[in-house]
Amino acid sequence: MSGDRRDSLVRRFRLRVGFTQEELAERAELSVRTIRVLESGKRSNPQLGSLRRLAAAMSLDPDETDELITGLGSPAPELAVSDGAVVPRQLPTAPALFTGRDVELSAIDRSTAVITAIAGPGGIGKTWLALRWAHQHPDRFPDGQLFVDLRGFSPDSDPMEPLTVVRGFLGALGVDTGRVGGGLEEYTALYRSQVAGKRMLIVLDNAATAEQVVPLLPGTDTCTVLVTSRRILTALLHRHSVDHLSLSVFGEDEIHEALARRLGGKRLAAEPEAVVELVELCGRYPLALAIVAGRAHAHPDILLAEFAAELRESGLDAFDDGDEAASLPAVVSWSVRALTAEQREVFGLLGIAPGTDIGPHAAASLTALPLPQARKVLRELEEASLLVRRPGGRHAMHDIIRSCAVVTARHHIAEERREAALRRVLDFYIQTAHAADRLLAPHRPLAGLAPPVPGCYPRPLADYAGALAWFDTEHASLLAAQDTAVARGWHDATWQLAWNVAIFHLRRGFPREDLAMWQAAERAAVHLPDLVTRVRILRRLGMAYGGAGRYPEAEKHLYQALAQAEQQNVLTEQGYAHYELSWVWVGHGDNRVALDHANRALGVFFTLGLRVWMAAAHAQVGSCLAYLGDYETGRYHCLEALRLDDQSTPDIVVDSQFSLGYIAHHTGRYREAVQRYQQTLPLMRSLGQTEKFANTLDHLGHSLVALDQPDEARAAWWEALALYRQLGHAADKADRVLRQVDELGPRDR
Repeated sequence: MSGDRRDSLVRRFRLRVGFTQEELAERAELSVRTIRVLESGKRSNPQLGSLRRLAAAMSLDPDETDELITGLGSPAPELAVSDGAVVPRQLPTAPALFTGRDVELSAIDRSTAVITAIAGPGGIGKTWLALRWAHQHPDRFPDGQLFVDLRGFSPDSDPMEPLTVVRGFLGALGVDTGRVGGGLEEYTALYRSQVAGKRMLIVLDNAATAEQVVPLLPGTDTCTVLVTSRRILTALLHRHSVDHLSLSVFGEDEIHEALARRLGGKRLAAEPEAVVELVELCGRYPLALAIVAGRAHAHPDILLAEFAAELRESGLDAFDDGDEAASLPAVVSWSVRALTAEQREVFGLLGIAPGTDIGPHAAASLTALPLPQARKVLRELEEASLLVRRPGGRHAMHDIIRSCAVVTARHHIAEERREAALRRVLDFYIQTAHAADRLLAPHRPLAGLAPPVPGCYPRPLADYAGALAWFDTEHASLLAAQDTAVARGWHDATWQLAWNVAIFHLRRGFPREDLAMWQAAERAAVHLPDLVTRVRILRRLGMAYGGAGRYPEAEKHLYQALAQAEQQNVLTEQGYAHYELSWVWVGHGDNRVALDHANRALGVFFTLGLRVWMAAAHAQVGSCLAYLGDYETGRYHCLEALRLDDQSTPDIVVDSQFSLGYIAHHTGRYREAVQRYQQTLPLMRSLGQTEKFANTLDHLGHSLVALDQPDEARAAWWEALALYRQLGHAADKADRVLRQVDELGPRDR
């Protein structure tokens, strides 16, 4: 073949599409020197993969692609001959710095399926995994390996047509495709005939859809196929026997192994804090780690702390090296480009949504989509490897993908649409939390709440257990929602979130979180016009300080709330303030002051005719009297609380029965005490009152010791100890219970 012929092919096709040599090199991911050599005709038998990239870059049709490959004398370098048969060896070089993924490599090893589909977001290491496994097992495939980049998410070209790929595979197998007629069906039949009975590996990298992959599958079970894609190819999984493998971020050991191989153990050991920060900033994302490690390797004289500072300041832009194939923002953006307009908008809105994950009902409100449609789009984004499915139908994003989603939102969604979406999702959390709070504490005063905004779909909750479960699931998102409200200056939302989550915090024992929410609400209060709302915020902030054990601050805010309620002549708020001051003074250790406030609260509620709150105040008076040693009067008030509470309000029943158990114990009626305590435990458990449950177990243990039942007491205290430790803020109580267990001595044998 003459040099003129070579020049007429490459140069003719290049000039037809109007590319310079530099532009063609960039699009084909080849060097400019390679383009020049090919056009000069000085290079014989160029790599088949290079010619395919050239053909794709210039959008050549199948006939032109064959002309280019045949005219330039390839694919000889990628072919071997064994007993007269062509044996293709098309695998790219194995990744030199590949590390980890032992679990995934073993999974491919164990697979008995013909096809293994590897899915995951861009830059997660799918191709590296497939190539590493393939290079580890060349002996399994004596008849050769076929490899193709299907360009499913290429920045500058459409996904490869199956016909083009099949023609390339046939050429690699030594078939003269110029003599083959027909379309995809005929070519696929010939391809399957060629690989039938052969032990070959076929790697279909970067697939866009199942429809692109299916014509490339062999018809024989002697071959092994590895498919990589950013999408979960659901149709492929349904129609064929496929083992599915989803890649996630690196584990801790894999991270340090990867960095040590690239940078050396000494360098990592010299800056352990910088290494921790680098790993955190990279989010254990393989491509991000590779980019940072590559830069650090190229500059051994620069401290790792300096690279960490650059990442911290620049964010996602720090991972952009200008090379689209190795730039993390570019790699993720290719996946985003493949989305529909609806999918792209939902992806962007999920990026700015509060919390680290989101449930389908919240996503429906965020996007103003009906719930079935919202679920559908979430599933599609999951299949595109842009979301990760979590238990309970929730979805999450990797931090780096979330950064790309935020960029997508800013560039593709108008500010007013973003703000409307955030208002809808915050309203979802407020409305649903309000409904849940009514189920947890139906006797609690109502907070003024407007109807849901258009496009907000509050989640219906059936009962107490459902409400508690919803709070458990959404707790982190509710905290994040208030952070969003604070950042946006949405003062009503700020205090309403604190109000509607407060009882859950009390039940489950989250004093730090409760205090933080009410401190934010106090800062918002100065912007609220309603004075009664301000009083409520002051007194609930006082209760939050009390729950955190900061009693002087609790008393200060509650007395301020009481004074303002008196100035405004709001009797109900005066009663609530007295009631809550009684609770705080009990915690502070002054039961006589606590009793005075409890009696004042009782008088206010009697005047107002609030029967449930009268019962609650009686229970509080009884508790204070019991702690002061006036057991008989205390007993009367506790029994009066149970009589008045004809609705059997769970909180009043629990508090009254606990105090009656305390009174029974301190008057020597230990069996009654045990009975009272044991009666309250199931109710406390159903209410989710973790700390009260542990306190009751502690008291139960003392009554059991008094009945000479040390083994039963020990069991109660061990359970209490585990709960105190679980709470995380009751170390003093845990230490005391542990001492009590030690004082019991060894268990009787």
